[in-house]
Amino acid sequence: MRSALVFGASGQIGMPLLDLLHDDGWRVIAVSRDVRSDEPGLQWLRGDLDNVPGLPRQVETVFSCGPLDLFARWFARASVETGRVVAFGSTSIDIKRGSSDAGERENAARLREGERSVFDTAASRGIAATLLRPTLVYGAGRDRTLTRIARVAQRFGYFALPRGANGLRQPAHVRDLAAAAFAAAPVAATHGQAYALPGGETLPYRDMVARLLDTLQPPPKLLELPSPLFNLMLAAAHAAGHAQGFGEAAVARMRSDLVFDATPAQRDFGYAPRAFRPTADMFAQRES
Repeated sequence: MRSALVFGASGQIGMPLLDLLHDDGWRVIAVSRDVRSDEPGLQWLRGDLDNVPGLPRQVETVFSCGPLDLFARWFARASVETGRVVAFGSTSIDIKRGSSDAGERENAARLREGERSVFDTAASRGIAATLLRPTLVYGAGRDRTLTRIARVAQRFGYFALPRGANGLRQPAHVRDLAAAAFAAAPVAATHGQAYALPGGETLPYRDMVARLLDTLQPPPKLLELPSPLFNLMLAAAHAAGHAQGFGEAAVARMRSDLVFDATPAQRDFGYAPRAFRPTADMFAQRES
């Protein structure tokens, strides 16, 4: 029986990955910070990447669906024997490396260092490693972009964008990302490779938001404001303690195309993401 150790197993990508592994007959050891009940073929360990009591001595594959920098640090010192690692990073490694925001540049640097560390550790131990870089993640009500937009819009009855927010986006559903990790794991062509995982449709930012708002009841209004007025509104929101972490760099990106090529992932492991067809339940608040 194939065996897997899954970090970030209770997260928005980890949960659908567990379903795929279970349905395929894997024996899975899953890590969560919360207490969870074991099931046939699924053992939960309580802990995090800094401290996980009871880790197995050996598994066939290690999947990481959580923060890449923390996984890289764990992997560098881990004693678990494995021949295969599949870990999620982010396209932010490219998007934010030249950001005007120091925090975003730091995040991109952590991702770069995390990727380098995973590949270096894997090479030194003869382990086959693959890194997956999703774009805009959605689908489980736990992402920090589209679900956040939905909640703000429901709270106020509208959502404001600056005019010209037409930068292209490729939102990626969590189940498609989990399927990508599952499909990539047995494929030798993916060893030592990093893949962008965009969604199956490319659309302007404002159209993406409009499509999201149309799923909500009652549908909030989409306001497209001149930049000076939008900036005043954003400043007022910051002063009131809202929209924290949303600054000038994020606003500028709304007008920039953030588009990635899915061809390598399609070629090597059949990546086939869905078009962006949101429903309200994709942005409903869920417990972790």
